[in-house]
Amino acid sequence: MIAYVSIGLLGLLSLSIPVGIVLFLLGFGIDTFFSSFPLSRGLGQMVWSSSNSATLIAIPFFVLLGEVLVRSGLASRTYAALDRWVSWLPGGLVHANIATATMFSATSGSSVATAATVATVAMPQAEKLGYDQKLFSGAIAAGGTLGIMIPPSINLIVYGFLTQTSIPQLFVAGLLPGIALALSFVLVTAMICMVRPGLGGERRVFPLAQMLRALGDLLPIILLFTVIIGAIYKGWATPTEAASVGVGGAILIAALFGGINMQMMTEALIGTVKITSMIMLVVIGASFLNFTLSAAGMGQELRAFLEGLGLSPFATILVIVAMYVVLGFFIETLSLMVVTIPIVVPLVVKLGYDPIWFGILMIVLIEMALITPPVGLNLYVVQGARKSGRMSEVMLGTIPYVLAMTLMIVALIAVPDIALYLPRALE
Repeated sequence: MIAYVSIGLLGLLSLSIPVGIVLFLLGFGIDTFFSSFPLSRGLGQMVWSSSNSATLIAIPFFVLLGEVLVRSGLASRTYAALDRWVSWLPGGLVHANIATATMFSATSGSSVATAATVATVAMPQAEKLGYDQKLFSGAIAAGGTLGIMIPPSINLIVYGFLTQTSIPQLFVAGLLPGIALALSFVLVTAMICMVRPGLGGERRVFPLAQMLRALGDLLPIILLFTVIIGAIYKGWATPTEAASVGVGGAILIAALFGGINMQMMTEALIGTVKITSMIMLVVIGASFLNFTLSAAGMGQELRAFLEGLGLSPFATILVIVAMYVVLGFFIETLSLMVVTIPIVVPLVVKLGYDPIWFGILMIVLIEMALITPPVGLNLYVVQGARKSGRMSEVMLGTIPYVLAMTLMIVALIAVPDIALYLPRALE
């Protein structure tokens, strides 16, 4: 059955059918061919139970928060401010791409939204200043992946919801790996540009007075992030409550910078509805698919297969990592998470691993899937913002950052405390 489901999933996705619909179709197919009981009779209850959660209300709030910050023009201000602080490094403005992506990751919660934001602002600068298109665009695509690691992360909310794991602890666990990944991207960029200076463009040093003035554009967003995450960590607010406060803060910041108007708010609300609808369709479709898979015995079949290999817990984790790497080439990332989590996570916990640690490991694997062809969404987002050149240039530009993510995966497996130190320290 595993083979049939995999072939069906890849076949339907290759027809460009929306992912949420694909998940429902697979569920109906399993119900028809592999189940002796009409599972589709439970569809109504499944749709209601998978969407009737206070936890999931945080998703549209975080999406709206990011939409307001992006559409109010704060992205351009942030990019210009960070340019003054990091462009002295080997690689110049490429580091501003990574730094801006890191900062917006701390507010948007979405990798695709982060990559689109930075790409729209940064790509005109690449052509004007003569940067290597491959490295410049690759840094944007890779930096955008930080949106699902650095809290608040929509993907971590979905993981916590599906596994009944503490979302505040997941947010805390994502901080160190997220910052470490951002710093590794900076280091990789600097090393490449030290070996080949022509790829990085001109290194620019700004007067201290300009750098200090630029802080005025950075501090409001830093303060907003601190309030949201601090309230969650301290237990003053749930993720949903903190997200709603964050939306109010984002609107206030946008108003202070003169970016609020009726058209902007209308576009932000429409964008929020579109993105949230897509996410919820995938979550509900995956819940129905997982219900049919469990009823048909696929979970037990997969667990029996892995246990039948006779591997140690460590070797089993390596097999699971390899599985996610391969599936990440072909399956959209959120869908990959919600389809596999109910099957894989119980097995991982049974092996004695911490579900919070595995959640962070999975997010790094999902980040890698975002920038690996042929389905890496961030590649298409950045290429769309470029409006010229070949997709292969963006793909080649991400290779150094994929290697950095691979090292992070190795580090997380070798030293789980990279993810678990802060959650344990703050208990």
